Order: sequence, then structure tokens, then C-alpha cells
Amino acid sequence: MRPPLVSRLKAKLTANPAETASFPELVPAGVLAPLFFKDQAPHLLFTQRTFTVKDHRGQISFPGGVKDAGDADLQTTALRETWEEIGLEPQAVEMLGALPPVTTITGYRITPFVGLIPYPYEFHPNSLEVKRLLFLPLEGFYPAERWSSGNYRYQGHLTRVCYWRCNREVIWGATARILLNLMAFLDQHPISGDQDAICPDGSGRSPG
Repeated sequence: MRPPLVSRLKAKLTANPAETASFPELVPAGVLAPLFFKDQAPHLLFTQRTFTVKDHRGQISFPGGVKDAGDADLQTTALRETWEEIGLEPQAVEMLGALPPVTTITGYRITPFVGLIPYPYEFHPNSLEVKRLLFLPLEGFYPAERWSSGNYRYQGHLTRVCYWRCNREVIWGATARILLNLMAFLDQHPISGDQDAICPDGSGRSPG
């Protein structure tokens, strides 16, 4: 039987949004939020980036990256980059839809896609880009006490970012905003008074 959460997300999310030319100063990127079920409980897969990649070194994020000239769209980008980073074949992913784009202070506009993946699966992480894989239960992001926000300075610019902390794991920045947007589609709002799941991104705009 198909899990109700999967049907709910597929009904609510945008199928494959058209790209916009409204942000020429930002680099377009696509990421995949891989959703899977373990012991009937929904989980998300994350990567921790190595310290040798260009940007966001050491951070926990979803697999993905910058759009190549040969990519038909950002969904293609997300699937290609996921394949290159962790060895998940694109045909193994059931795309459920896209979340609102988020922008970063480092100059990217990221379109996240939620995809249902098989589990267990024989992943093959690219050791040049991926330090480790993390498999975290979706419900672990619901408790409000695990969320906070704070100031972050980048190249002289001050912005405010969201943080999720549990044990020794920290997810912050764009990935945290993507998580908040995902949970908003599931009627979960762990940050009090933030019903739109938006954290200011330092550019004066809402991400998306």
C-alpha cells in the first residue's frame, strides 16, 4: 500500500516548475531531497560535504549542484548530481514534486525536488565530494526545541539563518530552509510564528 505521506506530497508539490529569468545574478542549482521508508517510518537522506569542495565545505546538505549546459531542466540537474555524488540511479527515483526555491548569500538559487527512493540501496558515495551519508527520520525535525536562528556573517554581509541541532548533528542555512518548507507542506511549523517556513536570507527577499 502506498504511504499516505507520499500521496499527500505528490498532490501538493509542484510537478516540475519552469525556470525563471528573474534572478540573473544568481547561479541556478537543483537538489534532491531523497525520501525513503525504514520500518514504515519516513526518513530523509543527507550528505556531509567534504572539505575539498568549492562551497559549503563540511556542511550537511541534500545531494545536488549547479545546472550544467546539457541539463534539460533543474530536475535533471538534481538527479544527475545525485547520481554523481552518491551513486543513486535516476531511474530509481520517483519524483514527487518541487519545493519553493531558496536563495543563498553565496549566490545560488536552489530548486529542491522531493523524490521517493528505494531502501535499502547500494549507494556509492563520491569520496571527493561526500564525507558520509546520513539517514535521519523525518519526525526528528518536528520538535521546536531542536530549531533556532542566529546571525551569520559572510564576506562582510550579515544575514540571519536557521539551525537544526540534534546530538552532534547540525543542519543550517539553505538546507534548513528547505526542510522548513517541506514540513510546512506537512502542516508542521517548528519555528513559532513562522507559518510560511521562511527565514530571511540576507538579500531582503523571501527565498522563493
